Amino acid sequence: MLQNLKWVPTEDVKHKNADSRLDSMSYDGCKPDETYLIQYTSGATGIPKPVLVTAGSAAHNVRTARKAYDLHPNNVIVSWLPQYHDCGLMFLLLTIVSGATCVLTSPAAFVNRPRLWIELITQFKATCTPVPSFTLPLVVKRGGVETGSSPINLWSLRNLIIINEPIYKASVEEFLHVFKPFGLNPSSISPSYGLAENCTFVSTAWRNDDNSGNSCFPVFPSHNKLLPIARLASEEEEEDMDIIVVNEHTHEPVDDGIEGEIWVSSPSNASGYLGHPFLTQDIFNGRLSNKVSRCFVRTGDKGIVKGEERFLFVTGRCAEVIKLPNGQDIHPHYIETAAYNSCPQFIRGGCLAAFDVSRMIVLVAEMQRSEKDNKILRNICERIRENVFENEKVDVGMVVLVKSGSVPKTTSGKIQRWAAKQYFLGGKMNALMELKFDNNGGFLRSSNGRGSYGEGEEGRAVIAEEKEEVVYSLSSAPWLARL
Repeated sequence: MLQNLKWVPTEDVKHKNADSRLDSMSYDGCKPDETYLIQYTSGATGIPKPVLVTAGSAAHNVRTARKAYDLHPNNVIVSWLPQYHDCGLMFLLLTIVSGATCVLTSPAAFVNRPRLWIELITQFKATCTPVPSFTLPLVVKRGGVETGSSPINLWSLRNLIIINEPIYKASVEEFLHVFKPFGLNPSSISPSYGLAENCTFVSTAWRNDDNSGNSCFPVFPSHNKLLPIARLASEEEEEDMDIIVVNEHTHEPVDDGIEGEIWVSSPSNASGYLGHPFLTQDIFNGRLSNKVSRCFVRTGDKGIVKGEERFLFVTGRCAEVIKLPNGQDIHPHYIETAAYNSCPQFIRGGCLAAFDVSRMIVLVAEMQRSEKDNKILRNICERIRENVFENEKVDVGMVVLVKSGSVPKTTSGKIQRWAAKQYFLGGKMNALMELKFDNNGGFLRSSNGRGSYGEGEEGRAVIAEEKEEVVYSLSSAPWLARL
């Protein structure tokens, strides 16, 4: 189809002489090893990096995703994802390859009125829709299910594709509880995984042709509150999307049930980072130790394989793991979720960042509105600390409540914890309240107004120590470029 298109340079259109060159501007195609697209990683764990995607890897990725989601000409896709986002672009390509119909709206329109997404699914009888994981709680909270004038009917939906790990089982169950009366089929839930270094798509736990009884959401297993994002093929099956979990330090495969770094090898792998040869060598040429193997992309994501079906769970990111005083590790999203659940009527969902500062855990949370009553702010800080300890057995050393919009995010809505930590250390947080606790839960120091952390000799010493640690981490952890 593309070969029959006539390509017109914008310069010719501008000068109104397009007709003179139409015959010479036919599209000859792009060779498989030629760069077709430069797409940036989101910057969730570091400065965004430009990824070189070849035409061959893009074609393979689209074919793999089409097969995984069983898309065909009868499908109708509804999407509010921006087309400059890799997943938004992917579903435009999937529409072309599968011959489906695609209905688009803008991210701004969705955020302003989340019910619009549900209405479009109803109006166009959509069979497939891709959304980030934060969409589900947002629609439950602001979707106006009972207040809208138009009816809701979700019976047509076969694939509710959920991206942006981690994917919490509780938020999916809450969404199903609200919308199952409107025809939403639990078997449509499709937890999925992707990254820019593999073009976009990597895997999904959803299956269309599985007779094992584990093909749909209600019987999906969970691991530490999370849903799986893949079912790994058995060794007898031939799969060209090879996903393994390895020890990130020894580069040896780990047994099922042990957490490690997720590696991916497939024809969908991108060719590297533009202008970053050493990082390209480290990330795109991962090899298993003491074994002849193909090259893998090191995703920088932590994962674990569980059960006979070998479900894969993405548990967090290697660069963001917090080491606790007892020697155990915890992923910051668990702390953030427990903190939000302590005061959901005051705190903005998906706008919290947890990180460690000199072995002290700091939790930054955006307020829904600028509360000025110090007693209320102090009470929120106390409840956050108590709830995190009660649910995760983790002591939060400092809680910082900030104004809306203070916690940095990527263009796709992911929390940039590394940037939040830098803002905090630099005293750039637009803070309403900072409350530091001792080991017994008492107050060591509190302040309100703009971030004051770092004032005084102790604070400046800690900042200097942390800056050295950040510089070392940036130089020694290549996965900071991960999507």
